[in-house]
Amino acid sequence: MARIDVLMPQMGESIAEGTLSKWLKKLGDEVKRDEPLFEISTDKVDAEIPAPAAGKLVEIKVQEGQTVPVQTLVAVLETDKGAAVSAPAAAAAPVPKPEPPKAAAPVRPSPPPSAPVSAPVVKGDGTETAEERLRRKSTPLVRKIAAEHQVDISTIPGTGFAGRVTKTDILGFIERAPAPSVSGRASPPLSAPVAHPQVEAWPGDRVEPMSKIRKITADHMIQSRRTSAHVTSYFEVDYSRVAELRAKHKASYAEGGANLTYLAFIVKACAEQLRAHAVVNSAVSGDTIIYRRDINIGIAVALEWGLIVPVIKRADELSLMGLTRAINDLGERARTKKLSPDEIQRGTFTITNPGVFGSYAGAPIINQPQVAILGVGTIEKRPKVITLPDRTDTIAIRVMGMISMSYDHRVVDGADADRFLADVKKTLQEFPEGAV
Repeated sequence: MARIDVLMPQMGESIAEGTLSKWLKKLGDEVKRDEPLFEISTDKVDAEIPAPAAGKLVEIKVQEGQTVPVQTLVAVLETDKGAAVSAPAAAAAPVPKPEPPKAAAPVRPSPPPSAPVSAPVVKGDGTETAEERLRRKSTPLVRKIAAEHQVDISTIPGTGFAGRVTKTDILGFIERAPAPSVSGRASPPLSAPVAHPQVEAWPGDRVEPMSKIRKITADHMIQSRRTSAHVTSYFEVDYSRVAELRAKHKASYAEGGANLTYLAFIVKACAEQLRAHAVVNSAVSGDTIIYRRDINIGIAVALEWGLIVPVIKRADELSLMGLTRAINDLGERARTKKLSPDEIQRGTFTITNPGVFGSYAGAPIINQPQVAILGVGTIEKRPKVITLPDRTDTIAIRVMGMISMSYDHRVVDGADADRFLADVKKTLQEFPEGAV
């Protein structure tokens, strides 16, 4: 029999730790190679981690809810020698790539029982320097947060593996430690986690902890409202032209494995117009404006356990078919926890579609550090006054829907936003046959 170590994988270059949110197999269970073994949550993505080989789960080293550094030993599989398959060494664990986004858990031979974990680096005289201890007792991400908030890590008790200070530890410390304001009074730092008020549970209530993705979303939304001066504009769109094209081409798209939706047309229209309205595709950095070169459109996907925004990179370079396939693919893999961290980063503009649930219109919250987010209302047949060629008016049944856009008034003026929305509306109402 051979023993194979299962390690906490690195789900992105900037990710130094992960939370084991759920075991999908129990101790003693037989598992197949590539069968989901456990779920992890990071700051960027939730993902199912597959078993690196077929065998029996004989040891569980990390319990549900624990946050540990990447490359920490999570579990041990016992397998026949013939079934053991070598994997990349822990030091060279690859960053998952899209298509397909498999977050493979790297494995390595079991170390001898006496091998120390996180052994300290010492000087010739046997003493450990403060810098060496800092590196041993924290991760690069934690040290970055500490530098940003001017926090001495050595003053924080670590709850992580081998006594490390985890991200949860340092963020909790920052949240509890008041920061001086200009007036000399204590005030929480703007970039610190949000302190949510405690509410008493009454008899009969069900109380359950937020998922990691829900907690991140909650903090992100409040921080966004604090950061950006939110304003929302609303436009009504006649989708009758899009409905006609969709009905005409839906079958041929389905033959190519793509479900042609109204959202694909909307993404296409936005991608084209973001190039012409650069400020809507920008970001604010201090007192400067960053005009993004790439047009990377995030599509908000509602999940049972929270909200996630996979990103279509360089959306303006894709055809309608390419956008349709990207929307279908990212949405499906978001729901099955198959996204890689790269696929939810570097967005420059976001579209959310509450209309699929029947919402008429809404005022979405900006996805920081972007400066605008488009909301799509429900699309349905409604009575509409139209002008005939002879310039007389009549009431007709048209396919109508609302679009709304929340934007950061620090840099996007109402005129900028309304010109962009007007051009998106015009593109949808006059969508060219040749672009389908």
